[in-house]
Amino acid sequence: MSVLIGVGVITTMSVFYLGRKGWHAFHKAVGITPGVLIYQNGNAPLSLSNISWQQLNLNKKHLKPLTDMQLRQLHRIDEKVSSYDAYQIALKSPEKTPAITEAQFVLHKMLQTRLPEMLDSYYSVTTIGPTTNNSNSQLRVEAGKLLQEMLDSIEQRLDNLLAQMEQQQLQDMRVMRSYIDSHNH
Repeated sequence: MSVLIGVGVITTMSVFYLGRKGWHAFHKAVGITPGVLIYQNGNAPLSLSNISWQQLNLNKKHLKPLTDMQLRQLHRIDEKVSSYDAYQIALKSPEKTPAITEAQFVLHKMLQTRLPEMLDSYYSVTTIGPTTNNSNSQLRVEAGKLLQEMLDSIEQRLDNLLAQMEQQQLQDMRVMRSYIDSHNH
C-alpha cells in the first residue's frame, strides 16, 4: 500500500513539474513572461531614470538635452558594446595576449573618451544662453547634427566589428567541419 502511495505522490509531483515547465516554455516561446503583468510600450519616450547602462559610463546630466531618438541610439550602442565585450572576453585565453586592431582601438577611444566629451560639449551648447538668439539656435542645430553624426559613426563601427566577429565564427565553424570531414574518410 505504501508503495502505491509513493508511486502516486511521485507521479503527481512529476506531472506537476513537467506541466509547469511546459507552461513556462509555452509562454517563453510566444514572448511573454509568466507572472509579469506590466506592459511596457516600446514606443514610449525613454526616461533617463529607467535607462540602465551596461557598458557606457556617461554623465546623466549630459544626457538630458538629447532627443528620444538619440537616447534610443545610445542604448542600442550600449547593448552592442556589451555583446562585443562579451565576445572579446570569450576569446581571451590565459596563455596569449589578444591583438587589437586599429578599428577596435579607434572604437574604444571613441566610446571611452570622445563620446563623453562630445556629450559634455553638446550639453554646454544647449544650456548656455537664451534660446531666442538666432545665432544661438543655429549653434544648437549644428551641435545636434555633429552629435548625431558621431553617434551614427560609432554605431556603424560597432556594426562592422560585430559583423567581422560573426564572419570569424562562421569561418571557424567551416574549418572545423572541413577537419571533421577530412577525418571521416
